[in-house]
Amino acid sequence: MYPSKILLFGEYGIIENYCGLSIPHSYYQGRFKFILKFEKKFIQSNYEIKKYCDFLFEKKMFLSNFDISTLYNDIKNGLFFDSNIPQGYGLGSSGALVAAIYDRYFSNKKNDPRILKNIFSKMESFFHGKSSGVDPLICYFNKPFLIFSKKKIFTVKIPQKNVYGKGAIFLLNSGIPSNTSYMIQLFLNKLKNKEFKKILKEEFSKYNEQCIQSFLKNDFYVLLKNVKQLSIWIFDHFKPMIPINFINLWKEGIQQNVHYFKLCGSGGGGFLLGFSPNYEKSKRKLIKYSMEVIFQF
Repeated sequence: MYPSKILLFGEYGIIENYCGLSIPHSYYQGRFKFILKFEKKFIQSNYEIKKYCDFLFEKKMFLSNFDISTLYNDIKNGLFFDSNIPQGYGLGSSGALVAAIYDRYFSNKKNDPRILKNIFSKMESFFHGKSSGVDPLICYFNKPFLIFSKKKIFTVKIPQKNVYGKGAIFLLNSGIPSNTSYMIQLFLNKLKNKEFKKILKEEFSKYNEQCIQSFLKNDFYVLLKNVKQLSIWIFDHFKPMIPINFINLWKEGIQQNVHYFKLCGSGGGGFLLGFSPNYEKSKRKLIKYSMEVIFQF
């Protein structure tokens, strides 16, 4: 089984070589199966894997280590990816598929995360146009990773959950799938503005790194202060990535200090990632929405 992933911190920043912290989330996962009965979703998955396989073949990617003929044969025999990871929700649905294909059909597999990250970046480019390679890495190893830069990436131990804690990190379902490729292109276009690139380096990277440090130090009081700053920054500079129906909700959370949101993945839809000092209070405020706790403190 290949789990989904949650990028706690570092959305878009890791594309520009800034820090990131990503963890596996096993509630959502996928694995290969063969079609035994006709169902539309199985047929669709088989078709999508065939398209992806064609892409890898046409790009002549890793053919010396890649048993693509067996993959094509399995596709003919009804291979599909049985997954409950929602597509376009920032949880690494394509990353899990990439990890599964690499694990099953590649020989001489690498164990160095830096090398694998580069391989996965190329493999996942089919889905998003540009990929950091981090998502498949998390799905493949099923471990949290701290990303310092393109060449510095390590497994990391995260704090233990406090199941009796009042505070929580949670997922909020926007109900709208995201167009990841479009969102990434929007970000790349913003990078052409020198002023934005400067602010990203001087402000976003600082808030982002402070969030990671306070989380890993188990200092959730400081974490919430840092997440608030990051949430404000995202609201001011990444507003096109916030689902339009949630802009006011995002703003209210900051103003009332009830909870703070950040993007989960590329934004534009999918899940929002929420941080709350009092989850029960947040639940009452967000009673209309589907929520899922991923970490209590």
